[in-house]
Amino acid sequence: MNPIVELTRAYHFAAQKHVNQRRKGEAAEPYVNHLTEVAELAARATEGNLEVVIAAVLHDAVEDVGVTAEELRSEFGAAVAALVMEVTDDKSLPKETRKRLQVEHAGHASWGARVIKLADKTSNLRALAASPPAGWSRERREEYVAWASRVVDRCRDANPWLAEQFDAAASALGRRTMRGRDVR
Repeated sequence: MNPIVELTRAYHFAAQKHVNQRRKGEAAEPYVNHLTEVAELAARATEGNLEVVIAAVLHDAVEDVGVTAEELRSEFGAAVAALVMEVTDDKSLPKETRKRLQVEHAGHASWGARVIKLADKTSNLRALAASPPAGWSRERREEYVAWASRVVDRCRDANPWLAEQFDAAASALGRRTMRGRDVR
């Protein structure tokens, strides 16, 4: 099938599945904005690797909206489904366990999964700077950046440009919180 058709099918699928989901930030942006940013970062980092970009669009579908691995395989093929499953947390586990496992698994993931992780964490830091969740203290933001940095440190070799994007987002966020200003 035509790559543009495949990509637009993935966006349509993701938009339908995430239709009622919003970002956690005060602006409560439509969640599809996050998926789009992650996919754009992945596309730039991979020079348009279609499977990685489609998996980036769908990267939260399993853990956030209950899409199954079989549904992904049926709709988008085994390679895309495998990438999505590599970056999917097991929501039956406690949050701290999931966070620890993300750090542990990041360095052993496939190249495509590491690219998606880098793009996802970069997008999350940018969102945290632009529209932090209500009630997140400076300490909580700093804890998130520190944890995300541990994940990224395990997979930054997947793409130096994308690692630089993450570092810039972390640095900008750190400068804002270091000055004691609320991150907005």
